[in-house]
Amino acid sequence: MSLHYLVTGGAGYIGSHLVLALVGAQHQATVLDDFSTGHRWATEGHEVIEVDIRDLAALRSALLHRHFDGVFHFAAKSLVGESGQKPLLYYQNNVTGTANLLEVALENDWRHCVFSSTAAVYGSPQSAVIAEEHPLNPVNVYGETKLAMEQLLSAVHKQGAMHAVCLRYFNAAGAAPDAHRGEWHEPETHLIPNVLRKAAGEARPLTIFGDDYDTPDGTCIRDYIHVLDLAQAHLKAMAMLHREGGFHTLNLGSEAGYSVREILRACETTVGQPITHDIGPRRQGDPPRLVADAGRAGQILGWRATRGLREIVDSAWLWEQERQRLQAR
Repeated sequence: MSLHYLVTGGAGYIGSHLVLALVGAQHQATVLDDFSTGHRWATEGHEVIEVDIRDLAALRSALLHRHFDGVFHFAAKSLVGESGQKPLLYYQNNVTGTANLLEVALENDWRHCVFSSTAAVYGSPQSAVIAEEHPLNPVNVYGETKLAMEQLLSAVHKQGAMHAVCLRYFNAAGAAPDAHRGEWHEPETHLIPNVLRKAAGEARPLTIFGDDYDTPDGTCIRDYIHVLDLAQAHLKAMAMLHREGGFHTLNLGSEAGYSVREILRACETTVGQPITHDIGPRRQGDPPRLVADAGRAGQILGWRATRGLREIVDSAWLWEQERQRLQAR
C-alpha cells in the first residue's frame, strides 16, 4: 500500500536519503525545509514546502488541511560547536520548532512520527558499548536539545495523541550508490568527508586529534553506519508504528568500531594514494571509544546494519568527486 509522508529536513543529508528510500518503497514524500542548511538540488522531483518551523503561523498555514500518514522529523540544527555559541538558536529551532510541528500534526490528525535523534543524548560514555539504558546526560547544547525533543514526543505520546520512535544515530556516513546524494555540510565537521576532501585536493589541514588514547592504535574509535542502512531503519520504524503504535527509543549503529587511523587507511585504499595529515592534541571531551549496542533495534524492528566500512568509504568517495564537480559549476 502506497502511503504519503511528510519529511521535515528532507533537503539535508540523511533526510534526502530517506526520501529516496520512501520512493523506492513505492511511497510518496513531501519535503518540508527552510533551506538554511539543506540543498535544493536534493529535492528535485518531489513536492517541497518551504517554511521555517519556528514560525507556527506560517507552518500552520502551509500545512492546513493536508493529510499525511506520518512524519519523519529530521529538521534540526546539528553542529555541536555552533550549539554552544548560539544556544538560543538551537533551542528555538530544535525544541520550539518541534513543539510547533507536533501542534500542527495533532491539529491535522497525523499520529505517527519517526524522529532523528542522536547518541549525543548520552553524553560522556560510562561504558565502551552503549545501550539505550545508559544514563542520559548530554554534554553540549545540541545533545540537550535533541533530548528535549525526545521528551516532547514522549509527553505527547503519554497524552495518547501520537505514536513515535526516536532513533539515536551514532556516526552516519556514506552516500547513495549512484553518487547523486551525499554529505555536504559547510562547515564540514565529520571525519570521512574531511579526509576525502583532502584527498580530492582541497587546501585544508587534516588533523588527527590525539594519538595517545587507550586504544589499539592510539586514536579514537567510533561506530560508523551507512546512511542507506539508516534510511531502512526509518522505514521499518514507521511500519512498526502503523502496526503496533507505542513510544520507543532505539540506537542505530553497526556495533563495530573503527579507529581514526583505520578510517584514514580505508580512505587511502579507496583513493589509491596517501593522504597527508597532522597529529594534534586531544579535543576536550572526546572519549576513547563510542560504539552502539543496537540489539533493541534488531529485536523490535528486525533491523541491522548490512554495509561495512568499505562500502561506506567507496560510496563517499564517488559522492565527493561528484560534489567537487557540482561545486565547480
